[in-house]
Amino acid sequence: MSKKIRVLIVDDSAVVRKTLAEVLSSDPQIEVMATAPDPFIAAEKILHETPDVISLDVEMPRMDGLTFLHKIMSQHPIPVVICSSLAEEGAETTIRALEFGAVEIILKPRLGAKQFLEESRIRVCDAIKAAAMAKVKRAPERTYTVAPKLTADAIIAKPTGTSMIQTTEKIVVVGASTGGTEALRVFLEAMPLDAPGIVIVQHMPEHFTAAFARRLDSICRISVKEAEDNDTVIRGRALIAPGNRHTLLKRSGARYFVEVKDGPLVSRHRPSVDVLFRSAARYAAKNAVGVIMTGMGDDGARGMLEMRDAGAFTIAQDEATSVVFGMPHEAIKIGSVSRVLPLGGIAAEVIKQT
Repeated sequence: MSKKIRVLIVDDSAVVRKTLAEVLSSDPQIEVMATAPDPFIAAEKILHETPDVISLDVEMPRMDGLTFLHKIMSQHPIPVVICSSLAEEGAETTIRALEFGAVEIILKPRLGAKQFLEESRIRVCDAIKAAAMAKVKRAPERTYTVAPKLTADAIIAKPTGTSMIQTTEKIVVVGASTGGTEALRVFLEAMPLDAPGIVIVQHMPEHFTAAFARRLDSICRISVKEAEDNDTVIRGRALIAPGNRHTLLKRSGARYFVEVKDGPLVSRHRPSVDVLFRSAARYAAKNAVGVIMTGMGDDGARGMLEMRDAGAFTIAQDEATSVVFGMPHEAIKIGSVSRVLPLGGIAAEVIKQT
């Protein structure tokens, strides 16, 4: 039997420490090594025993999470998952934490809502496992029982194969998860001003996607914004699906636009890459280019296969440049991918195909 993933929880809230410990301990592959109310106590615990993953709050007394993260990454790198609240003013700071080397973002669990806690449990445990895979080079199997894993059928019907009014306008759809914030930065920074319209699903909590989009918009030549319902997909702009909302590509005549909607978790995610990719297969077909990047799990693999079957050109990030070679690997395994490329070559190939 494989060794459990040992986690150190660092958070100044006793309630959060207790709840996170209960959530993580419910997974047979995860063990809570210890908890700490601040980075100083956490550092003492690390001296005695090194955890596989650290769950780290951002705002804490004595030393903030960003400072502690920087010390960890510069002195003794350990996979870090940022556990932050939904405070809008804290989102920019948390995005900076990803740039400093944090592997994932998860939300502090909310008490009192059974459905929310269940959805959070899956998200929290998957984030910890992804972090362990990304840095510790361990790929634990999922053995615990969870709610039924829904497919894109829950949100949008399969493509019918019937053609719409012809258009030559090309669009690009992208899916990413663990490690995707950096991968998307590299990809979007390489895009020229007249790049085709892009729609992106990055697994990230609500409110953080807005801060992430603003950060990318400040450094890229193209404009980047969090998608809003009915936003037009236009050249020179990338739309990022808002956290906790599914985002679909739609078409009216020759105009592509997005629909942002609620719905159940699909492939254990909301937003789901499978949902976006299926909508691209249905409404763009051969006029679409699909890209699947680094991430744990298989969200996007089936939707990308539907895109390829509809005539789209599809690209997967290669193993060498992926933080976690889960989503690209699953897409490759089922024959969804036209070409496998290193991260640095994806943008050029997208431009070539559009």
